[in-house]
Amino acid sequence: MSHPLKKLAGQTVVYGLGTIVPRLLNYLLTPFLTYGFTAAEFGINSELYGYIAFLNVIFTYGMETTFFNFSAKTENKNEVYNTALVALLMSTAVFTGLLLLFSNAIAGSLSTPNATYLPKFIVWCTLIIGTDALMAIPFARLRANQQALKFSLLKLFNVVVTFGLTIFLLQYCKKAYEAGDTGFAASLYNPEIGIGYAFLAALLSNFATLLLLGPEFAGIQFKINTDLLKAMLLYAWPLVILGLAGMVNETLDRIIIKELMPDKSLAQDAVGIYSACYKIAILMSIFRQAFQFAAEPFFFGKARDKDATHTYAVVMKYFVIFCLFIFLGTTLNLNWIQYFVGENFRTGMAVVPILLIANICLGVVYNLSIWFKLSGKTRYGAIIAIAGAIVTIALNVAFVPTYGYMASAWATLAAYFTMMVLSYFFGQKYYPIKYNLRAIFTYSALTLGLYLLSHLWHNTIGFGSEIIINNLLILVFAALVYKLEINNLKRIRNHAS
Repeated sequence: MSHPLKKLAGQTVVYGLGTIVPRLLNYLLTPFLTYGFTAAEFGINSELYGYIAFLNVIFTYGMETTFFNFSAKTENKNEVYNTALVALLMSTAVFTGLLLLFSNAIAGSLSTPNATYLPKFIVWCTLIIGTDALMAIPFARLRANQQALKFSLLKLFNVVVTFGLTIFLLQYCKKAYEAGDTGFAASLYNPEIGIGYAFLAALLSNFATLLLLGPEFAGIQFKINTDLLKAMLLYAWPLVILGLAGMVNETLDRIIIKELMPDKSLAQDAVGIYSACYKIAILMSIFRQAFQFAAEPFFFGKARDKDATHTYAVVMKYFVIFCLFIFLGTTLNLNWIQYFVGENFRTGMAVVPILLIANICLGVVYNLSIWFKLSGKTRYGAIIAIAGAIVTIALNVAFVPTYGYMASAWATLAAYFTMMVLSYFFGQKYYPIKYNLRAIFTYSALTLGLYLLSHLWHNTIGFGSEIIINNLLILVFAALVYKLEINNLKRIRNHAS
């Protein structure tokens, strides 16, 4: 039987393929959109996706994690799946109907340009949220059943279709329209909708993915075990608060920057610049998300083993090491990575290292959060997330009016760092795990030292020379990690064989 860590690594790779390729395709849309549209227009796209992130939490109300928890503890897994899915179908119908009913009023409440077509954007975004919610539990069951390949292929299909439709509508059709063509492609493009076609592409892709998920809906009985549902909702409600607080930390800045900046003529541009530079940190978030998809069912499945806490500690150490590689790989190559966004967006590059560190802290928070999920003390997760949200809101409100989006980046780091510290100390009290803090701090200090060292020659030597020297620093880090960890890795490999 393979070692559980080897299995987790394999699952992370498979989920990563279904996460990395889609996220890279989305990443490729970033230069396309930032070179083709203004910062203000890109800001509209980012702001509305911020609202989508918030509403996704409400629409799914913690049912994915709840499904994992109850499915792992209950013999009748089909009943758990049926109850979760039917409850989500019913609530999604209600929530979607309400948002569609008030779409015009919602559009009128947003101080956003493109007011003519904003109600249409709201409708498309509402349907994106609704279809996302409908797919949540079927995708969760694929993960619970360790069908990582099917999960990844469906996720990949979703983003490939979104990418293709976006390119078709905003490249081919737009160019045909601007060239004065009178054909079918040109007739599909309306310049007043502009970047809003990205929402339409995502919606059509969701509909296509739902059709492919059809077999996961087969055999569903439209009845609910009310006792089971009550227990699931009791477990889930703190996760909703946790999720909403998490969205405050992750996306609120892109929503409120324009409200807090005193110069409103620059506010929408600032949202676009900050959002575009935020995407430079994509590799960190890709790895974190791929790991999350694999780790949640792994953690729950490992919980009953006598060496579970040791396994969690080892996972944490190597998770941090890999994140530090990504940090160095990104920050030490920013002098060429910056060209992935349009020239008018590059003024925000200073936020990238800050946001990368923030994402490392968030990944550590996710690893630490296993204690309250396994012990059923999900209310502590909500408390931790709320603490982070308070930090986010307070720092944004206090400093964005003076320092703009740079304050938002530091607020994000401060919030995730606060959550990380709180989660660690609560966890050590209620679910002690002996993490290798010495190794984690040593590698973190080494990474920070190499990053600061690279600033000694930043912009003082040639472009090519800087790339070569910076990447030699990454190799130094890799060599030191190899030297210090090779014996540990051999033990894991030998135990796995």
